[in-house]
Amino acid sequence: MSMSNHNTFLIKGADLVGGGRQDLLIKDGVLAAVGKAAPKGATVVDADGLVALPGLVDLHTHLREPGREDAETVSTGSAAAAAGGFTAVLAMANTSPVTDTAEAAERVFDLGRACGLVDVQPVGAVSKGLAGESLAELGLMARSRAGVRVFSDDGKCVHDARLMRRALEYVKAFGGVVSQHAQEPRLADGAACCHEGELSGRLGLPGWPGVAEDVIVARDIMLARHTGSRVHIAHVSTAGSVEVIRWAKAQGTAVTAEVTPHHLMLSTSRLEDYDPTYKVNPPLRPDEDIEQLRTALADGTIDAVATDHAPHARHDKEHAFAEAAFGMLGLEQALQVVNTVMVQPGLMTWQQVADAMSVRPAEIAGLAGHGRPLAVGEPANLTLIDPSATVEVDAAQSHSLSRNNPWHGEKLIGQVQATFLRGRATLLDQEVITA
Repeated sequence: MSMSNHNTFLIKGADLVGGGRQDLLIKDGVLAAVGKAAPKGATVVDADGLVALPGLVDLHTHLREPGREDAETVSTGSAAAAAGGFTAVLAMANTSPVTDTAEAAERVFDLGRACGLVDVQPVGAVSKGLAGESLAELGLMARSRAGVRVFSDDGKCVHDARLMRRALEYVKAFGGVVSQHAQEPRLADGAACCHEGELSGRLGLPGWPGVAEDVIVARDIMLARHTGSRVHIAHVSTAGSVEVIRWAKAQGTAVTAEVTPHHLMLSTSRLEDYDPTYKVNPPLRPDEDIEQLRTALADGTIDAVATDHAPHARHDKEHAFAEAAFGMLGLEQALQVVNTVMVQPGLMTWQQVADAMSVRPAEIAGLAGHGRPLAVGEPANLTLIDPSATVEVDAAQSHSLSRNNPWHGEKLIGQVQATFLRGRATLLDQEVITA
């Protein structure tokens, strides 16, 4: 690679999703030409053997700022995102203070723009303080500079059916969507931390039965149908949820769904050693659920892969399993995991990956300029991955401030080499490039 003009790049010989092997010219923030010669002084990127995808969009990221900057900041989370091939992330609302006002949403939005590595789009809380009692300032957040369109109490379920109905009715007016953390608290309370079954009984850990997810998914689908509004199901983890979502889509209900990389690959068996790294909500599930999640992602029943990137400081994770914080990192390894468990075994094509990790997430979130085809005149938001590289993950090498990386020591297939946000390289040769 030769470097000269930081605003103009010629990507040589990339395998374009749906377009075969071509050269890409990036100039003035857009894809200026495909298959044309480079202007003098352009930075040349050798993409021989690399796959070019639209920049990835994560519907579900925890950046922890404001309030828990010891675990993550917008800056460090953005660096992890760029390293993972992302050009946009949706920052969840469970910060301190909660993103439940227009001012709070604009603060997160501005922090993301100031960093400039990815587009950080704040998610607004559904309820004030995530308390599940009264609606947050949905309309004011939507009309703010942040232009909030996705609302979620993630980490907590909007368990009150009346409040969920009101939220769905409210966001319909401006084309918003409610993203639900499906967990019926009377079936799986805050202490529940292991899939309910033989293993939870043997380990003596409070059980989190799959039906606690399924019943909320079913309820909210019916509420979406009743209100004519859109509902999105966060981090689907059970075969039962897949069955209900598949039925709902066949009926024409406006429901979308996401699955995390860890629920596509890691099973309940990881908990045998009580390693709190693998404590996550919803919990890791048995192999039969994983099989159904993979099938549902491949056939489009599940629309998107979303990381649920949940960084935690060591002092929050290094406890006995039952007392440790829920969550694990995901941004940097998401595309590698999808390549390893979906593309390499032949379950998905790269076009399907582009749809699930860029096109559909951008559509669900209403992010114009993201999830666009790699074609002349389109914003130059893209990522390059070496699909055949084998990488042993080292948690110490993460751009995140936290180290609760469930992939540590795993050999994954694929390596993100470069990421471009509106024509600016945010990652080149696996190195994050700050503005």
